[in-house]
Amino acid sequence: MRTQVCIIGGGPSGLMLSQLLHVRGIQSVLLEKHTRDYVLSRIRAGVIEHGFAKLMREAQCGERMDREGEVHDGFYIASNDKLHRIDLHKYSGGDSVIVYGQTELTRDLYEARDRMGGVVVHEAEDVALHDLTMDRPSVTYRKDGAGHRVECDFVIGADGFHGVSRKAIPANLLREYERVYPFGWLGILSRTKPVSPELIYSRHERGFALCSLRSQVLSRYYIQVPLTDTVEDWPDDAFWAELKRRLPDEVAARLITGPSIEKSIAALRSFVAEPMQYGRLYLAGDAAHIVPPTGARGLNTAASDIYYLYHALVDHYAKGDDAGLQTYSDRALARVWKAQRFSWWMTSLLHRFPESSAYDGKLQQVELDYLLSSEKALGSLAENYVGLPY
Repeated sequence: MRTQVCIIGGGPSGLMLSQLLHVRGIQSVLLEKHTRDYVLSRIRAGVIEHGFAKLMREAQCGERMDREGEVHDGFYIASNDKLHRIDLHKYSGGDSVIVYGQTELTRDLYEARDRMGGVVVHEAEDVALHDLTMDRPSVTYRKDGAGHRVECDFVIGADGFHGVSRKAIPANLLREYERVYPFGWLGILSRTKPVSPELIYSRHERGFALCSLRSQVLSRYYIQVPLTDTVEDWPDDAFWAELKRRLPDEVAARLITGPSIEKSIAALRSFVAEPMQYGRLYLAGDAAHIVPPTGARGLNTAASDIYYLYHALVDHYAKGDDAGLQTYSDRALARVWKAQRFSWWMTSLLHRFPESSAYDGKLQQVELDYLLSSEKALGSLAENYVGLPY
């Protein structure tokens, strides 16, 4: 099989790039290890920047997002039994975010690929990358027991942290930065009315909590737990009771509980791999970087990678201009590291760290007090939360 761009990874990053390129007349083949049902079963964050939303519209698959997504002009921080609203619209100069589940984004992208006859190969096993420093790289895989080869101009690795793409970069050229946090997020999904029309981030002496939502009838809640905990340690009643303890009384009193329809624990990690390109291989999304979910930067940072790659590939094929491809890693990493800083700061501000001293706790509270009392600090928070410009 011959194509212009071979994309590895059928999550939202790979699908969006494939769709954007198709709209501009650039051929691609997308390889995904798992089934479509498996990809669509993954529950992920649903707070997206307007830059991401603009890409969805440009990819001709933003209609349902615009119809069903909820525009949020702010969110709350809870501390010491009080709610403090962060006015994103005011402090960012008129911007906001859209709450729309990542599963729904992915479904919209798959439907657009189907509508346009996009080539998406699921259950592609034993994927391997070849001749990445040559003019004609290739990707091999097995499907239903048979071997296949895709010859292409460029390979895009959007196959996540555990994928094969990053591992194809020689170890002596790759530098990895990582911080593993000493706790995780226990999250549940429930068919209940959200406790708040906007997200609530709660700092509490018992640990962090987050009240989020997917729609007005589907709620997503999280509590900070030790990494030694398991889902079995947290039956629904225990989760709801602990969540209420970490929320202001006024919020806990109106919380509607119900059976969980999904429950999982996610470890928190910060990770960056440099560089994000090697020969004709370009990394995007979790294949190159991961952030803690605090601050909703993960999916949005992946989208900025796609923005840079999309425009670089269009310039290559339409103008013969390779400047965007040559500088992709530096441009992407500049925004990646800013997202890393913001996610680390939000995580450090709102979580209880097991090794923290009383002094550390006082500084954390002072940091929050300063944030809530400073127009400039609130402006910085809002600017980063709604998304830095590409």
